[in-house]
Amino acid sequence: MSPTGPAPQFGTAEYASGGETCKSCKQPISGSYYRINGMLACERCALQVQQQIPKDTHIAYVRAITFGIGAAILGFALFAGFVIVTGITLGYISLAVGFLIGKAMKLGSGGIGGRRYQIAAAALTYAAVSMAAVPIYFHYINKDKEARLSHMAPKPAAPQADSQDGTVDNPPLAQSPQAPKMNPWAALGMVALLGLASPFLELQDLFHGLIGLVILFVGIRIAWQLTAGPRLEMLGPFQDGSIGALPFAAT
Repeated sequence: MSPTGPAPQFGTAEYASGGETCKSCKQPISGSYYRINGMLACERCALQVQQQIPKDTHIAYVRAITFGIGAAILGFALFAGFVIVTGITLGYISLAVGFLIGKAMKLGSGGIGGRRYQIAAAALTYAAVSMAAVPIYFHYINKDKEARLSHMAPKPAAPQADSQDGTVDNPPLAQSPQAPKMNPWAALGMVALLGLASPFLELQDLFHGLIGLVILFVGIRIAWQLTAGPRLEMLGPFQDGSIGALPFAAT
């Protein structure tokens, strides 16, 4: 690959010997040279690699988080919708959720990755999968309530005639005690906590709960790996057998 093209690619390690050549431009190395991930590079190509590596910025991180949240919402809807429509709880959807979030964050950052991107991707993957339990839970609650109401046909009360004028009086309605009202924010917080804890609450069924946690961990790992930063170790300059280190290393 010519030095004027995209960032040089270094696929196979080579070591300095008589008549060394740069792995990128294939030109003989004279004077100083570098090692990029263990592969030989001339000074010109090494500096080009350093200049073309995308820089991590606050804007890139915010864009990655924005794209990740969008993917998390999509994954949340995908997980909950599949279970509600089909009635099948398929934990493997966690893998798709992790993949969506990892890819979206890498797209939003412009290819930049790193530890803080990985932490955000893991948290978003866990939140999307665990919070999907909330709409699923309410769906089954409503379904069970409808089934019970359909089996309980209300019996109309027999009208009673007034003892004086013979007119029919409606029986007085029994007033049920009102349940204490809960602060809506407190209720929302309680629902969120229950949703986030749902993967561990599933351990009541130990076998299926453990399987669900393992699959969720694999989904998180997929998101973690996809948002990892490019590993680039640049050492040099080397000359006449000396070993130095360029003050730059991207991992």
